Amino acid sequence: MATVKQIQYRMGQAKKKLTKLNKEVNGAKNKVKTLESQLKRAKAAAKTKPKKAKAKARPKKKVAKKKKRATARRKKK
Repeated sequence: MATVKQIQYRMGQAKKKLTKLNKEVNGAKNKVKTLESQLKRAKAAAKTKPKKAKAKARPKKKVAKKKKRATARRKKK
């Protein structure tokens, strides 16, 4: 069986852990709130802005490829 001091120590450690976790939970809640507000603003902005039509891409000019000379590769006898 555990002594009174051991139990008090364990309770103290558990309380420390609980306070630390509560801080993390509060931080996460605040982060979620900020992200939700950003999302709300982004959705509102997307509705108000008219979408621009994309400009048509110009077709690329065809470049003539250089012909390889067959005579240069032949070996002279």
